Amino acid sequence: MGLFSKILAGGLGWAVGGPVGAIIGVVAASLLGGGARRLEQTRYDTVNQRTAAQNDFKVAMLVLMAAVMKADGSVVKSELNVVKSYLLKHYGEDEALDALRMLRELLKQDIDYRAVAGQVRMNVTYSARLQLLHVLFSIAMSDGQMPEREMAVVKAIADAMGVYDSDFRSIMAMFSVSRNEDWAYEVLEIKKEATDDEVKKAYRRMAMKYHPDKLAGMGEDIKQQSTEKFRKINEAYEHIKSVRGMK
Repeated sequence: MGLFSKILAGGLGWAVGGPVGAIIGVVAASLLGGGARRLEQTRYDTVNQRTAAQNDFKVAMLVLMAAVMKADGSVVKSELNVVKSYLLKHYGEDEALDALRMLRELLKQDIDYRAVAGQVRMNVTYSARLQLLHVLFSIAMSDGQMPEREMAVVKAIADAMGVYDSDFRSIMAMFSVSRNEDWAYEVLEIKKEATDDEVKKAYRRMAMKYHPDKLAGMGEDIKQQSTEKFRKINEAYEHIKSVRGMK
């Protein structure tokens, strides 16, 4: 059973309704038949809420992935490769292929990404929203730069998800290719003029913000993504320590 079939068999919660449900209903009709009626029958159907929450998040993530990939009018190979790698790493070959079939259908849809992101904001923890934004950045920056249209879509999604500007800039700095002298400070959400003590406090604060415990109830894929983000936070901290001669 592929990923999309598993999602429908396993049940959905909040994703059944609203803009996400409307989009997935069309995809369900195309891939499985039955459309919205088939989708409605999956709502918490003898399923625990944790499984439903994980399924909801997977569906919303794929919808927003499609929105970012479509942002500049065409899907480029580098973006598709990033998505394939992500899905293969976290879901395995069979489920990844099924998810890609779902993604291809999503790419045909008109996606109101602001409405979808708003629905995510209402139903997903802030920590999980940051992880989702991290995934979207990895797609948009797949070729080492972010076109203006994709930047506009990612920023609009972040705003609609209620992500603070400081967190948006921090994640953007993690993907910076140029690595200007301020990038490490932007990752830690502090100014270059910060004292050594302020740098240490910022590092501890960021470590707490992205601790896996903040993602209780989410799938292992999101928890693993948190580990990657924490690696970049450590990299920024070690860079500042090296430049300043901090111990």
